[in-house]
Amino acid sequence: MDTHPWFKHYPKGVSHSINPDRYSSLVQMFEECFEKFSDLTAYENMGSKITYSQLDKLSQNFASFLQNRLGLIKGDRIAIQMPNLMQYPVILIGALRAGLIIVNTNPLYTSREMEHQFKDSGANTIVILENFAFNLQQIIQNTSIKYVIITKIGDMLGGFKGGLVNFVVKNIKKMVPVYKIQGAIQFKNTIKSDPSIKLQDPGIHAEDLAFLQYTGGTTGVAKGAMLTHRNMVANLEQGHESLRPKVVDREEIAITALPVYHVFALMVCLCIMKIGGKNILITNPRDLPSFIKELKKYSFTIITGVNTLLKALLNQEKFRELDFSGLKLAIAGGMAVQQVVAEKWKDVTGVPIVEAYGLSETSPALTINPVDGTERIGTIGLPVQNTDIKIMDDQGNELPAGEKGEICARGPQVMPGYWQKEEETRKVFFKDWFRTGDIGQMDEDGFFKIVDRKKEMIIVSGFNVYPNEIEDVIAGHPKVLEVGVIGVADEKSTEVVKCFIVKKDESLTEEEIRLFCKDKLTPYKRPKQIEFRTELPKSNVGKILRRKLREDE
Repeated sequence: MDTHPWFKHYPKGVSHSINPDRYSSLVQMFEECFEKFSDLTAYENMGSKITYSQLDKLSQNFASFLQNRLGLIKGDRIAIQMPNLMQYPVILIGALRAGLIIVNTNPLYTSREMEHQFKDSGANTIVILENFAFNLQQIIQNTSIKYVIITKIGDMLGGFKGGLVNFVVKNIKKMVPVYKIQGAIQFKNTIKSDPSIKLQDPGIHAEDLAFLQYTGGTTGVAKGAMLTHRNMVANLEQGHESLRPKVVDREEIAITALPVYHVFALMVCLCIMKIGGKNILITNPRDLPSFIKELKKYSFTIITGVNTLLKALLNQEKFRELDFSGLKLAIAGGMAVQQVVAEKWKDVTGVPIVEAYGLSETSPALTINPVDGTERIGTIGLPVQNTDIKIMDDQGNELPAGEKGEICARGPQVMPGYWQKEEETRKVFFKDWFRTGDIGQMDEDGFFKIVDRKKEMIIVSGFNVYPNEIEDVIAGHPKVLEVGVIGVADEKSTEVVKCFIVKKDESLTEEEIRLFCKDKLTPYKRPKQIEFRTELPKSNVGKILRRKLREDE
């Protein structure tokens, strides 16, 4: 393995290997952080702060409540359904300390989507923001949920401020539909100290499940990826080692705008905790003016995002006026970063986008670009430590550098399988190699590049066409804000390319797009159909949902 071409590109001082058994569980890592960084701020949200010491105490109180008041036991599943709020780390860490398995749930889910996830996971407890409780009310009788804990946006913002926020959200902005859930428990009552009850050690082991992380469902019904404590610890160590040349203990300030219930944002948060950094939680990044006002308050050193979020920020004049002198790292994942976005980001901030790659099934990171200035725009970088990556054909044969095939991986961060879905699990493994479903290629130096999702590949007269390539080209047009590409049926050529475009400039025409593509794409790759829209369907992290576009067709 040490002879592989990718090793010569590892940044100086970065080890080729990590110890996936450094901690027996995530809980052991948390407890180390609480002891080492007790005086430092761990999280900040809407102007309120919580130190590592306070996070230790409150998460312990919550864990004790789950154990002693609700009678939950190791292995029970608990759903968490909320945006980025201060409550989230308290609930997540507390539940893990009680030995529970976290079921992260997108708060924007419809009742139908919630029902599928809760029934599939068998969750018996949920902590939910009251704004979404109405949806839960519709389907709770069809699930195994026994205990409902309700939280409000202002619950951890402090006395008067928190009460005012809750009043405005409910009574002025009318953001809380009327609901009635029998026996619902108020979150604020679960974190009160009670000397009469003590938290019992549930006996957590490395191979115990920590998360059922449901796949985004961009290619079908969401499945629960089983992530063990060892999977998460391994990826935490891999992430830390990869970022080590740039980060300093006790000093980093990270902007977390992506939802923490998404495993990419969650893992970055954990990496920041490991070094005693501060996570700034952004509750609603889609409100760009308010988001940028928040950014202005901090000399932030790290920011994470997906292509659509980074592009949206770059289109805001106020963002371009920010002071980026303290910025060290901009980490992107979740979807391919378009070249025009990468180039403009570096021009505006002076810092390159470090593109990483992974999936819910891999905890998530598999590859990342070097952070020492030798990154390669347009690639997903090099494998993280203790991870093997190969490009394989449909029979599981390794393909040489330069050839396109399925990206396959093995390493300590790869899930053991999907929750209660043995057949689905078998489908995604070649022996011990996990099949990502992404088409990619490796260059001669060991850097990897994603070509596209295997299931989203378009077949035009026998030629493979990859939507990412078309989107990357069209995104370079100055009048285009967003673009999504799919294949649609065609009698002559099996499929043709159709693109959906959100205009940045209302004067944009179909003819301009066709002329723009003519110089950049071979004829069979050029869009035959063009549709302008006011918006495109997106996942919870801002990834354009081609599946929804196909369904619309």
